[in-house]
Amino acid sequence: MDDEHSAPSDALFAAEPQGKRDGQAAYRVLARKYRPSGFADLIGQEPMVRTLENAFALNRIHQAYLLTGVRGVGKTTTARILARAFNYELPAQDGRPAVDRPTIHMDALGAHCQAIIDSRHPDVLEMDAASHTGIDDIREIIENARYRPVMARVKVYIIDEVHMLSKAAFNGLLKTLEEPPEHVKFIFATTEIDKVPVTVRSRCQRFDLRRIDAGLLAAHLRKICDLEAVTIEDEALAMVARAAEGSARDALSLLDQAIAHGASGGGAIAAQDLRLMLGVADKSRVIDLFEAAMKGEIATALALLQDQYDGGADPAQVLLELAEFTHLVTRLKLAPDAGQSTALTEEERRRGAAAAETLTISVLTRAWQILMKGVDELRGSPRPLASADMVLVRLTHAADMPSPEEALRRLGFGQGGGAPRPAPGPAPAAAPAERAPIALASVSSRPAPPASAPRAATAPRREPDPSPAPPGVKIADFRALVALAGEKRDIQLKIALEAEVRLVRFEQGRIEFELAQGGSTRLPQLLMQKLQDWTGTRWLVALASGGAPTLREEAEARASEKRSGIEADPLVASIMARFPGAEIVAVRGKETEQVATAGAELAYDDEEPDDV
Repeated sequence: MDDEHSAPSDALFAAEPQGKRDGQAAYRVLARKYRPSGFADLIGQEPMVRTLENAFALNRIHQAYLLTGVRGVGKTTTARILARAFNYELPAQDGRPAVDRPTIHMDALGAHCQAIIDSRHPDVLEMDAASHTGIDDIREIIENARYRPVMARVKVYIIDEVHMLSKAAFNGLLKTLEEPPEHVKFIFATTEIDKVPVTVRSRCQRFDLRRIDAGLLAAHLRKICDLEAVTIEDEALAMVARAAEGSARDALSLLDQAIAHGASGGGAIAAQDLRLMLGVADKSRVIDLFEAAMKGEIATALALLQDQYDGGADPAQVLLELAEFTHLVTRLKLAPDAGQSTALTEEERRRGAAAAETLTISVLTRAWQILMKGVDELRGSPRPLASADMVLVRLTHAADMPSPEEALRRLGFGQGGGAPRPAPGPAPAAAPAERAPIALASVSSRPAPPASAPRAATAPRREPDPSPAPPGVKIADFRALVALAGEKRDIQLKIALEAEVRLVRFEQGRIEFELAQGGSTRLPQLLMQKLQDWTGTRWLVALASGGAPTLREEAEARASEKRSGIEADPLVASIMARFPGAEIVAVRGKETEQVATAGAELAYDDEEPDDV
């Protein structure tokens, strides 16, 4: 609310004298006609008003103020009200005592009030920094600041959009701003506080003017409509308040346009008329579109979007409305008290709460991301409707996508209930659960197929069974245990068993082994937990001494023995002598050596191939 207001009165808004031109009253837009003239008229800025009230009451008035906020929240208006408060003088009359000190309680027009409101007081100087950016303009302010005010108590400099001053201008202002004459006050207003140098900010008392709540703004618009004798639906006012995005000036400008748009109807201004004027979608139809998209009903969603587009709604605005409702549902899910906001319609409150009960946070956040990305796509698209259709296609298909947790459950991860997870250590933790059930009986009854045989053919895939393995499952020997770890896709544990375990004793329910050099001391605990999960019975796993070589050491010993035999062959020796620098890379034979008795494989990813 940063435009000019007429003379204030004891009422909420001042009745402004209107000039005459050609025998007709000159029209003043609502944003100027109902501009606040005192702190009591400011809406949505209670923290700032309370601070200033206490400061004036304690006579702790600062020398410079910095007002920041988005457009239309009242920065320039507040600056003029402050200038009026600095210079408020009221002579005694009708038994009322005289006022000759700064105050924010200005129930009547003072000696300087009307001139300050009309921006024509010689001691209240307003400068637009957008058109006066140079050091010369600031030098003029510095020179004039030395002289005392002509009429008022203090001289007030109001610099709007102060962030647009040049670096030299800011530097030239610093000294005067820090130690101004006692009769000078500075008030700065800006929408981009980050562009104001910190040296200037540190010399000012800063107030951040807040966006005005949509419910409070709608109530403010209702008062103005009553004063203007305009009949308008509550839903239409709520629509204007939401479209203003917290700006009182934008809200009054839109209300001015709405009154002109609905004047020909003769009755109340309807919400449907405002939808056509603003190009926004019907809120109930937006909710219908949201529900269809969340159910994955793509044909219904596309038809609803086409219907709204034919009615004049902008596709980008429809997506923004969808995103806004998605945000509302998310807030209702996380903070149910948000449904008490007066800015919400009954339908938004009821259907939003219903959606919050059925949709998960992951679905809602994914929908928000898709819609926000879609809005960016529409801004540069030559075919907005087609682009919006494709956004809806992504949204409806994404609604059927499982959450990461659900996807893991469908793949078989996350099973095993509340089994304790091993502590981190040198031996990495195993995969959290099985991918697919396996026939454990086959581990103890049949030897494993050769390494070249495809493993997938040995056991058909079935749906994961969330229940634990039945108790009493037998594991024939240590090699069968290694094979079981491979079938469970616990590759890290399988590698640890092959490379770090020197087996001492193995029997059903009990394993004793010695750790190889560099082995993890947490391996026994981890293995005990895995065996209980896989077999349904408790196993005792203990460390001992005097173990046999590890499976990897056995495989390496066999490979070394075979290599030694090959190197001793006369033919190979003659070839090596004939080709200096040649080396034996791999040893391959026609036969396949069976090295596992219970389905264990001794082929390692980092080992030279042993058989074909």
